[in-house]
Amino acid sequence: MMSSSREREESLTFPTNPSSTSSPITVSDHLDRYLQDPSSHIGSASGSYSNEGPLAAETASPSNSDVEFGFSRHDFRQQSPISGTVQFYQRHVFLCYKSPSVWPPRIEAAEFDRLPRLLSAAVLARKADMIKETRLTICEGHDGTETSNGDVLIFPDMIRYRRLTHFDVDTFVEEVLVKNGEWLPGTPEKLEGSFVFVCSHGSRDRRCGVCGPPLVSRFKEEIVLYGLQGRVSVSPCSHIGGHKYAGNVIIFGSNFNGEVTGHWYGYVTPDDVPTLLEWHIGKGEIIDALWRGQMGLSEEEQKKFQELRRLANGETTKEATQRQMDEMNITACQSQDNLASCCQRNSSSCCHDPPKSDIVGTDEGVAKLTPEKKKSGKKLISRINSGKGASVRKVCAKPTWFESWEREDTYAALAVVCAAASIAVAYSCYKQLS
Repeated sequence: MMSSSREREESLTFPTNPSSTSSPITVSDHLDRYLQDPSSHIGSASGSYSNEGPLAAETASPSNSDVEFGFSRHDFRQQSPISGTVQFYQRHVFLCYKSPSVWPPRIEAAEFDRLPRLLSAAVLARKADMIKETRLTICEGHDGTETSNGDVLIFPDMIRYRRLTHFDVDTFVEEVLVKNGEWLPGTPEKLEGSFVFVCSHGSRDRRCGVCGPPLVSRFKEEIVLYGLQGRVSVSPCSHIGGHKYAGNVIIFGSNFNGEVTGHWYGYVTPDDVPTLLEWHIGKGEIIDALWRGQMGLSEEEQKKFQELRRLANGETTKEATQRQMDEMNITACQSQDNLASCCQRNSSSCCHDPPKSDIVGTDEGVAKLTPEKKKSGKKLISRINSGKGASVRKVCAKPTWFESWEREDTYAALAVVCAAASIAVAYSCYKQLS
């Protein structure tokens, strides 16, 4: 068990073709353009989103090695715990705008990107008038898709406004973010499911540019593998703070009480993605080994909150971290296709022959799902080791019968031996009396 021991068995129903609600955002197929030349601009039907001049940015180069900026960099996972590293805020606004491959380092202040620049300036100007401490982040957007340029997602409100333009910025901020009302003529659409955002802002920091895209790809693959499309979505996003903790992931979704929470994770690798899906999104259990904090809590409250969880489990910080790392290794092993071996990290073996585990998706609670059968000839598991930002996974052979011999097996064997001996003694006594 991780930090929470609560599980719910009842299933959830998710709308497949909702009429009055909006499905989670989807990630485009343009991830392969990450870290490439910024000249591949994303077109738009509106002049508000067109590129009006050269970008003053340098995107992360594909030649950057994993050793320098990725999951094998020298400072990766050197800080533990990492709780209390999220600044206090109460509301997160995401503006869908183009692709990470064309985002300049400071997109909120870019001269030629009017919409994010004007929205950021308006939010900053009206900050003192807002009841809720608000954070603005850019996420990927493409015209003609479920998530178009100009769409605005707001958490924990779980609503989406369509097609904001630079002409509407002041009115939108006034009506929605200051007065907490509705923006007209826009109509808020209700969002359902869980939303995952991965910092992939390579022009801002190369660590995010190297670590982000493999995480997004792995999330997409696991979502398809477990049939969670429309229930869990993932999108790359701009700088969220804490480059040194890359890969950085934020997960928004409802907990068991129906409250929408936003949890931040750092030092996430592609191998940790199945754990986040199964334990955090599926069971509502926080992965303390990677947990940075959450929306709505101050830095000090985040640390206290984590300590209370550990005390409830009767563990020290070191014990809790080691246990969760072992469980994450096991979950990563379970997610592999035709697995013939399992993980071993940090000299801590997790060699097991684990049973198949259910992956679960959430909306208002928990729904158990069974992974879809894999189509022959089609591998859904990410080829992490073949690309940039690859994580290194050590493997060990499956345990022999002797290594997997359990204490209960020993007791059972001793019981059988004792029973046989008792029968032999009884029979001997019987023969003597006869």
